[in-house]
Amino acid sequence: MNRLKRPLHPMPGFVRQALERRGLMAAYEARPPYQRNDYLGWITRAVSEETQLKRLEQMLAELEQGNVYMKMPWRAAPRR
Repeated sequence: MNRLKRPLHPMPGFVRQALERRGLMAAYEARPPYQRNDYLGWITRAVSEETQLKRLEQMLAELEQGNVYMKMPWRAAPRR
């Protein structure tokens, strides 16, 4: 069920490959749906491949760090 009010962005193959290659798929899937969707839309809206890859690298770095979302501090909500 789509609880987001925004259009859902499909995951491109190059993003999936990068997440798997870096071992970050679990970190990606642990993020809230809005963050996953925002990252994908932000990456795929880039006009040039260079910008797409730069944005992809930012997302991967933020997932590795774990406490950042779009260059802003972020903390996961405690699990209940």
